[in-house]
Amino acid sequence: MTPATPATPRTGRRFTRTARTARTARTALAAAMGAALLGGTVCAGTASAAPGLGAGPKTPVPPAQMSTVGGDRLGAPGTQVDSAPGVPPLPPKLTARSWIVADAETGAILAAHNAHWQLAPASTLKMLFADTVLPKFPRTEVHKVAPTDLQGMGAGSSLVGIKENLSYTVHDLWLGVFLRSGNDAVHVLSAMNGGVPATVTDMNAEAHELQADDTHVVTPDGYDEPGQVSSAYDLTLFAREGLQNADFREYCSTASAQFPGDYKKDKSGKTTKARGSFAIQNTNRLLSGDYDLSRYPGIAGVKNGNTTNAGATFTGVAQRGGRTLLVTVMNPKPEHDLVYREAASLLDWGFKAAPTTQSVGTLVPPLSKLPKATPAPSAGTSSGAKGQGAQAPAAAASPASRRHGMWIAVAISAVTALLLGAVVMIVRRRRPLPGAVPSGGGASGGSRRRGGSGGRRRKLPRV
Repeated sequence: MTPATPATPRTGRRFTRTARTARTARTALAAAMGAALLGGTVCAGTASAAPGLGAGPKTPVPPAQMSTVGGDRLGAPGTQVDSAPGVPPLPPKLTARSWIVADAETGAILAAHNAHWQLAPASTLKMLFADTVLPKFPRTEVHKVAPTDLQGMGAGSSLVGIKENLSYTVHDLWLGVFLRSGNDAVHVLSAMNGGVPATVTDMNAEAHELQADDTHVVTPDGYDEPGQVSSAYDLTLFAREGLQNADFREYCSTASAQFPGDYKKDKSGKTTKARGSFAIQNTNRLLSGDYDLSRYPGIAGVKNGNTTNAGATFTGVAQRGGRTLLVTVMNPKPEHDLVYREAASLLDWGFKAAPTTQSVGTLVPPLSKLPKATPAPSAGTSSGAKGQGAQAPAAAASPASRRHGMWIAVAISAVTALLLGAVVMIVRRRRPLPGAVPSGGGASGGSRRRGGSGGRRRKLPRV
């Protein structure tokens, strides 16, 4: 073989860049042709970005100061973890822009990385959609899909396969939301809830109630839109809230199911009364597995997502040895199933570290569960000061009265601290852990935290 003529360093670099660009273009063309040949959405749970949205900066940097909801350490960029002796080291080579590991029962955050960084959430936002809408309709309610129900979905949306003019139960629709991340199912349920704009308003109100202040909802399905953001902290709040509902637990932990299809036809082509069905599988790979990824031991949900702008996102819950952990991972490197591998490694770390590590923050309760402020007693006049008007200003008080007031303030502070501690204990006791749900089980319509038609929550057995 005749040796190639050596190029000058400058020419060689130019040739290398040109060849690399050509290879990249060929790869992109081949991928596009493959998608066209396969037709439709190649991977359920994914959706293209809205026009004009890109993948963002190549080297994004979290804000220097973020929200401190849940603890001051959570407002600082970077990794927050207890480094005391005896605490196992975190998994090496984590690439996610943001992640969090928390105890689902106590709310203690074991470790976090940029927990409050506002990022695109993708379909993990459907957890907030379920928190908002799922308690409103009984699972047996039947809805006939109107053509307008399916309007407004973004190009490339993940679909479960709902068709207009066919009827589906609410149970069917939620299976479509959780298993196939179906934006069509989200839009039908939103239509039942008064429409997409009304549902977006409800979801933003629910996020506020949950103290998820990093979240702003633009679309109920998590499709990429400018201004639609959430955080690892908020997504974990959404999961923890949803897991209080038996129906939510059932849907998010179902690995596969049958979904209603078209009505069958006889040999002459006439439509019969018999309706067909087709199998759907959960796109949560820690729950259903993949060709190169095993199902995670003890996994019980919750939700995954993947869009152009958000990358891969995932929130999961798992139980082991009497402990229940939540994990959220947002936007790791774009490698096959890496979001699940990093989530699994963080869960493994959490189960090992939980007995010894100190928390770096906490998952806050909903606003409606916070203690109510006690109004201060109104200032009045003493019996000996009749007709003399209001009391003297505080600045004119005597040293003895100032000391007396100081001790009153100390006593009030002590009582307030005791009340807060008692309320936190009550909240923790009343927020049951996620548990196993028998196949086909679940209370009709679920339960509602405030108002609604559901009854009291039941603490289900652990998985």
